[in-house]
Amino acid sequence: MMRKKTLSMVALAGATALTLAACGGGGDATDDGTAGGGETGAADGTTMRLSLNQTEEHPSFIALDNFGERLSEATDGRWDIEVYPNEVLGAQQESLQLVSEGGVEMAIVSGTQLENLNEDFLVFNLPKVFDDVEHQMSVVHDQEIVGDLYSSLEESDNLTVLGGFTQGARSVYTTSTAVETPADMAGMNLRVQESDLHIAMAEALGASATPMAFGEVYTALQSGVLDAGENNEVSYWTQKHFEVAPYWSYTNHLVGLDYLIINSDVLASMSEEDRAAFDEEWTAAYEEHTQLWDEATQDAIEQATAGGATFSEVDEEAFAEPLLALADQFINNDVQQALYDAARAAAE
Repeated sequence: MMRKKTLSMVALAGATALTLAACGGGGDATDDGTAGGGETGAADGTTMRLSLNQTEEHPSFIALDNFGERLSEATDGRWDIEVYPNEVLGAQQESLQLVSEGGVEMAIVSGTQLENLNEDFLVFNLPKVFDDVEHQMSVVHDQEIVGDLYSSLEESDNLTVLGGFTQGARSVYTTSTAVETPADMAGMNLRVQESDLHIAMAEALGASATPMAFGEVYTALQSGVLDAGENNEVSYWTQKHFEVAPYWSYTNHLVGLDYLIINSDVLASMSEEDRAAFDEEWTAAYEEHTQLWDEATQDAIEQATAGGATFSEVDEEAFAEPLLALADQFINNDVQQALYDAARAAAE
């Protein structure tokens, strides 16, 4: 059975302050002057606040902002979404707490954040569980596969998972030379996120894991503390890592994922008609995001190439075997195995 952990009530000084700040504003004013927010009845018009850690130029903001506009139109103003970018409502961990408590109605959070609440979310964080973005999106929006997982936090944390936005396929980039096999990464210090899974992933790639905050990576690559990083092409370009690690090798070891979460009580308060409109417009939102992400990826590759980066293919089989072995290492219950098997079957 799945093992769940409820949100700690200890996170909190920051989260509580943010809750008070969010609630104190009373939400956004509606046309008739009534304040919006999760506690306002839909008949008066409800503006749901959505916390995002990206900028206004990011595909996630654009798709979510358009989601809100279409939802307002489809429900004749009964429901709207106001997106707050740049972590102004708090970082992802704080936003998760706020949505659970009702201080904020919605948020985008990473798979790692949800894994901290229910370890079964780990399955979709595994390397090679998804072949590509198209495969990923087909799985994470298939209710037959994810229905129980997405509703698993409703009773314990008052959170409903609605689906996901892709973070794109992640590959390795290095300071000195392109790599073709895991053997080529021997002795390299590879920056990874601070998790047991990502540390094991670095070792499967053939490198030595160096957990580090993302904001420190450019300087670490430039100074030689790091020999390599791993990310998607968009971050590679926007963070200018191509300037100090110009050799990109298409390991495609992981397709990253963000989730859209909503306060379960708020979702339950929608009428049947408005919930149908909400679901329809959410589908349009993640489809738009996927298209925007593809366009941003192609633009990033062109820009990084013009800036001196080179993009190379690798021996995919040489990398696939050690990466696929991580599933056996980290999957630890029948629920996780069933999710993994269903995800892999969807690729066939």
